[in-house]
Amino acid sequence: MYIPKETRYATMEYRRSGRSGLKLPTLSLGLWHNFGGVTTHENARALARTAFDCGITHFDLANNYGPPPGSAEETFGRILRDDFCGLRDELIISTKAGYTMGPGPYGDWGSRKYLLSSLDASLKRLGLDYVDIFYHHRPDPETPLEETMAALDQAVRSGKALYAAVSNYPADRLRKAAALLREMGTPCLIHQPKYSMFVRDPETTGLFDALGEEGIGSIVFSPLAQGLLTDRYLNGIPADSRAAASAVFLKPEHITEAKVAKVRRLNELAQARGQSLSQMALAWVLRPQGKHQVTSALIGASKPEQIVENVGALKRLDFAAGELQAIEAILAEG
Repeated sequence: MYIPKETRYATMEYRRSGRSGLKLPTLSLGLWHNFGGVTTHENARALARTAFDCGITHFDLANNYGPPPGSAEETFGRILRDDFCGLRDELIISTKAGYTMGPGPYGDWGSRKYLLSSLDASLKRLGLDYVDIFYHHRPDPETPLEETMAALDQAVRSGKALYAAVSNYPADRLRKAAALLREMGTPCLIHQPKYSMFVRDPETTGLFDALGEEGIGSIVFSPLAQGLLTDRYLNGIPADSRAAASAVFLKPEHITEAKVAKVRRLNELAQARGQSLSQMALAWVLRPQGKHQVTSALIGASKPEQIVENVGALKRLDFAAGELQAIEAILAEG
């Protein structure tokens, strides 16, 4: 069912990305899981439609999302044609290249050859003339940074992307990339790092400081620590969970008793705030980070109701000083 704009957008908060003119929803939908060829199209369709009805206008992809690689873009391309026809101007669609897409010397890392040919292939799978944001997905230790940034600049100047971005870059390399893009006249819009209560690197390595100083936005992935910061693992590993399915990034050995004990205490604090643990975890990453504030948090979902619950986090994004101190104390426990 089509939800009127005034109703759809009333449930979402939108934040400007750095010093750009672009506003993103505080929650964006990542298509890393549950949009590939191994899941049903009807479920993927329900996820995308529910997200959009909740005011989530940003859908985040990469060339290798699936499995198999490329299938998430193909799935979303079909959704664009069948469900979002006529709504392109209301959508922010991003994709990336930089991880392994295929065999041979031209399907990985950050060469001009790989990035620009990958973007063309992504547009074909999506059925689009352009994406809104095109990322270099990870730093390349061998290709000169000048070549990689020049490829992003060309992607924008060709009209195949509106904005250039990077992901997984450390603070020092981010600063160099931003300087190169500024010189070319194509500023870096946003950076995508991993960040959650359990992964604090952007704070401790100076990345958030660099983003604030450079005027670049941030969209964080895995804010729920692959599901650990939800109620899924409070009483063991459910049979239908990601860990039980031998997921690549969340394995049973990661769910230690010490970590579960922290999750239980965090869950008690969330309940005292009138939130679920996932809602509090999302609110926490969206809080101000000194001079920098996270622009958007990427959520994944296997069921539409998970998206609705996550959007509920926006009802309370504020934290009392005592609550933040309590969270820090829990996380600092051995």
